[in-house]
Amino acid sequence: MRVSIAGAGPAGLYAAILIRRARPDIDISIFEQNSSDATFGFGVVFSDQALGFLREDDAETAALIEPHMQRWSDIAVVHRSERIAIDGVGFSAIGRLDLLKLLQQRAVQLGIEPVYETRIETAEDLGPADLIIGADGLNSVVRASGRQEFGERMETLSNRFIWYGADCEFDALTQSFVETRLGKFNAHHYRYQAGRSTFIIETTDATWHEAGFAELDADATRAVCEELFADVLDGARLVDNNSTWRQFPNLTCERYYSGNKVLVGDALHTAHFSIGSGTRLALEDVVALVDALKSSDWNIPDALADFQDARHPALQKIVGAATRSAAWYEAFDQHMTLEPWPFALSYIRRAGRLDADKLHRFAPGFTAQLEAHGVSLSI
Repeated sequence: MRVSIAGAGPAGLYAAILIRRARPDIDISIFEQNSSDATFGFGVVFSDQALGFLREDDAETAALIEPHMQRWSDIAVVHRSERIAIDGVGFSAIGRLDLLKLLQQRAVQLGIEPVYETRIETAEDLGPADLIIGADGLNSVVRASGRQEFGERMETLSNRFIWYGADCEFDALTQSFVETRLGKFNAHHYRYQAGRSTFIIETTDATWHEAGFAELDADATRAVCEELFADVLDGARLVDNNSTWRQFPNLTCERYYSGNKVLVGDALHTAHFSIGSGTRLALEDVVALVDALKSSDWNIPDALADFQDARHPALQKIVGAATRSAAWYEAFDQHMTLEPWPFALSYIRRAGRLDADKLHRFAPGFTAQLEAHGVSLSI
């Protein structure tokens, strides 16, 4: 049996690792258009709950990755200069390039050698294969081979965001909301390694245009962003890595497979960065796919159908939460009219998964502080 994988990001590498562990006899090829040390973005964040699946399904890979992770126990929301801690969820983060290097190391240990700097123009370029896995991201060549068959739907959100790093550490996953001379902005920031953090800046499309960002080059854009978040950065500098203003693409596919081709990760779906689940979902997709292959005794048509049936409910739950979270951020400037404590409550409930009872169990310290500030959980 021959498996061809498009994309050597976390999903593609992990698919190869799990398949090789299950079936050492399978011929696996991975093709990646970038070099082995190329990556975009900075850190990858996981909740402790999200890491559980990795420990359960692949303890060896988990043991390789976890020592390199930064950990913290709270979310922090900063609004009108008031910092509010929300307890209840532990998080871990790792540099995106560090994660790739560790998965590459694990793949090499298993005799897997991706082919880098090789651009695949069409799915046919992957050669004859019993199974083709599209792990090639939002602009997937595999998905492009049959957009109608996959039932692709794409919607672009309105807000603008730009993904930087910062040469400093933050002590928690923090959401900083600021009102500046140019309008209202938000930053999502967290540390991912010693002395380094991810720093994603977001604003509405109207504010972005009014601020004149369309006319600024990369250096001027970074300088303005450093000024807007000077109090948050506290002397630190933003770090550029192909950092450009973008609008988030909401991608869904009605069918996860077509013939012998199957999609995983951002090739199949996107989940708004505000819930920090993109890489987690990609790895979970791969786990579900390989589980389906094993349970069907590697019968490809049966396995792909089983993969969609098994994966769809869990995926829809998380993507649905991400969609609701994104909708909250699309109107974050309006939410900022709230006082800090009601605002923090609105933030933590943005995905629609926490009623009053769940919030009490999830974040007892935060809910106690809400009550002390006279904020009703019915808001």
